[in-house]
Amino acid sequence: MSTPPLASGPDGHQALRPLLDTVLDALRDGGRARGGPLPAGGPPAVAARLTDAVKDVLPDHGDPDALRTLVHALAEGAADPADPLCAAHLHCPPLAVATAADLAVSVLNPSLDSWDQAPAASELEARVSRALARLAGLTDALVTTGGTEANQLALLLARETHGAGLRLVHGANAHHSLPRAAWLLGLPDPVVVPAPAGTLDPAALDEALTELHGPLLVAATAGTTDAGLIDPLPEIAGLCTAHGARLHIDAAYGGGLLFSDRHRTALAGLDAAHTVTLDLHKLGWQPVAAGLLAVQDPHDLTALHQRADYLNADDDTDAGLPDLLGRSLRTTRRPDILKIAVTLGTLGRTGLGALVDHVCAHAAELAELLDAHPRFELYDRPTISTVLFRPTDATDTTVAGIRRQLLHQGRAVLGRAHLDGRLWLKATLLNPHTRPDDLTALVDLVEGTTPR
Repeated sequence: MSTPPLASGPDGHQALRPLLDTVLDALRDGGRARGGPLPAGGPPAVAARLTDAVKDVLPDHGDPDALRTLVHALAEGAADPADPLCAAHLHCPPLAVATAADLAVSVLNPSLDSWDQAPAASELEARVSRALARLAGLTDALVTTGGTEANQLALLLARETHGAGLRLVHGANAHHSLPRAAWLLGLPDPVVVPAPAGTLDPAALDEALTELHGPLLVAATAGTTDAGLIDPLPEIAGLCTAHGARLHIDAAYGGGLLFSDRHRTALAGLDAAHTVTLDLHKLGWQPVAAGLLAVQDPHDLTALHQRADYLNADDDTDAGLPDLLGRSLRTTRRPDILKIAVTLGTLGRTGLGALVDHVCAHAAELAELLDAHPRFELYDRPTISTVLFRPTDATDTTVAGIRRQLLHQGRAVLGRAHLDGRLWLKATLLNPHTRPDDLTALVDLVEGTTPR
């Protein structure tokens, strides 16, 4: 058996070219076989089809057609975020240019744990991450796997700056990764502040900060997972200043509004934070993963400093080789910054801002359709690109059943959210190519599934 070719090196492009044709054809054929936003039949049917396609995942002898078979199977069994009826989660359809850039990263395979493994990538990451931090009104940023890692890093930096007695204070609307990070880091149980209208209540926060003692970290949210709501950031920042509390803002969803001249004012107060979570595999149209944690004071990052002689020996660092270990909790680290840099360079801020404007406008259009429809109740006008609605007079059991029926049929992917004591269907619109008739089709599909 001949040695299989490599993707990199002088002949790598020749080995890859026919394989790319195989992958693209399999993606096309698998998507056609799926025939909708989601494979029909639910988990048992998907498992059966996959088992039939891939009978032995570790055969004694390889199959040269395995690439086509597995890519086809994955595409046939995928939830397609580019389908306008796939609108449940903060799960974006990635830009073609970002995906192409990601291929280059896979070919070159740099690792951002030492400069000699990623010379250009380390410099590119430093430049791009600082530019994105400045866009948010901060000074530097670390690249993360997403909002969860960024939130955990924010708590870690706060703990190392203020001590193990640090207490997290967050709204009842906060992302689950924040209290989970407090648990992982051995911090005291967080103080949960009411969010009666879906956003953190400043009066309740003021009361909590007045009663609490010791170092405090307040976590606000700019773009809740359930409804895309934004906490009153200027008021929260003012309270943190008055009470001497540190402020972290989780803008994993809403941070993309920074690209838009029309919508960026919704993030007023973001620059008052000590740390900010950003996530460009949401409103940035990047392949997973593309998160960042922006910081106001670069000195906070010294808490991450580590020494490993084979990666950042003192004499190498003194000689000018960049020390990368303090830029992440991870060691081996893929340069996800390339796809982000290519996207920024290709579209520019205004180009990305236009995509943000498109999806926000689509959400407003869907809300108008639902608000005018006699058989649906709209939760509220969307703040970003999330729309919550439910059939009029339906029970929560009915709402949950509609969602699962559409999933089982493979006809639409809608999310769910509990607000005001009721269950709502959730449409998160992240496809800038969505058309008005797609929105009408979504409403008609849900209406046709609703029991009369």
